Amino acid sequence: VMFSYDFMQNAFFVAICISLLCPCIGIFMVLRRSSMIGDTMSHASLAGITLGLLTNTNPILGAFIFTAICGALIEFLRKYFSHHLDLILTIILSLSIGTAITLISSGKLKANANVFFFGSILTVNTADMISIAMLTILSVLTLYLLYNSLLYIAYDEEAARVAGVKVDLINYIFAILMAAAVSISIKIVGVLVLSAMIALPVASALQLEKGFRTTLLCSIGFSLLAMIIGLFGSYYLNVAPGGFVSLTSVFILLVVLVIKNIKTVIRRLQFSK
Repeated sequence: VMFSYDFMQNAFFVAICISLLCPCIGIFMVLRRSSMIGDTMSHASLAGITLGLLTNTNPILGAFIFTAICGALIEFLRKYFSHHLDLILTIILSLSIGTAITLISSGKLKANANVFFFGSILTVNTADMISIAMLTILSVLTLYLLYNSLLYIAYDEEAARVAGVKVDLINYIFAILMAAAVSISIKIVGVLVLSAMIALPVASALQLEKGFRTTLLCSIGFSLLAMIIGLFGSYYLNVAPGGFVSLTSVFILLVVLVIKNIKTVIRRLQFSK
């Protein structure tokens, strides 16, 4: 019954795109110990959305452009604040949140920006789906082409430089990929809990203690599971999908941790015998 509605079909299509792209970006961010950048970028996207609404253009496109600029700015500022990533993120947050609040409070927006805070399965239209599909395809293709270089940089950036990897260029490209992941997720997940979709499925997959590729595939699986349960839950409970998806992601992580601990206890008991 649920999938007889066009808006649910649209939402499910976007959910698959989110589930594919967010963990692919998130795993590199977690390995680089920079998962908080995802949170900053998600808040930066709000300024892009408000600028899109102000100029009467596609808010997802507005979010992508502004977030990509903020991502590039983070990489640029790293040269000046190399050991103070938290300070760089505070600067970007101040810029983006200041822009968003100023525009929202001005009363000049041509649509309500509140829906982007929590996400909604009702608001995804055909134009959004085309934008999201294009961003996802381009991002996955770029990730595939830069896979080895990104992996090298994630584990040891200085060694990658010595080996001749164009670290600065790839970091700027990765910032644009982060912007794409954030932009495709906004309408369903919402700005406030978007970082959960980037980091939590990866956190769950890391507990399995497998190789990189297995961890990546498992994180995509956990992400897809959280999105599907979140969409079903938000539809039947009539709540915002963002919050429910976030709660589901936390619940999956807790289940994985409990199963891991149970297995550890069983192994210890077997070993003691």
